[in-house]
Amino acid sequence: MNRMKLSLAALLLLPAVATAAHLPPVVGDIIRAARDDVNVIDIEGFKKVVDNPAGALIIDVREESEYASGHIPGAVHLPRGVVEFGIWQLVGFPANIDFERPIYVQCVSGNRSSLAAKTIKDLGFTNVTAVVMHLAEWQKAGYPFRQ
Repeated sequence: MNRMKLSLAALLLLPAVATAAHLPPVVGDIIRAARDDVNVIDIEGFKKVVDNPAGALIIDVREESEYASGHIPGAVHLPRGVVEFGIWQLVGFPANIDFERPIYVQCVSGNRSSLAAKTIKDLGFTNVTAVVMHLAEWQKAGYPFRQ
């Protein structure tokens, strides 16, 4: 059992290498349930937000090494594993928290962003959107990306 937990944990840390075929169906079920509970946007919709954020908070929930290797301009780094703790410094805690501020959560494929967006919504934020796209497609399209 411990070996299975270790293998699953190792797969979850890999950026977009772990596909649905490499994970138990329950993982896909959890991701789908998260997406059903939050707003979802695709690559074209997200491009419009990046081009004109209009006060939106864009959060990249990938791991530090992934973010350091390149990221979308304007995105702040907040790893998924610490969302519950780190979100507050990004939204002005303890004073003037705007729970209605648009928040867009992005990762490499849309899986971690969906889970993190659900977490942020569960914290009381009402305008949270998961970006469901492949970051490689973003780069291939020539959209803004900082190395």
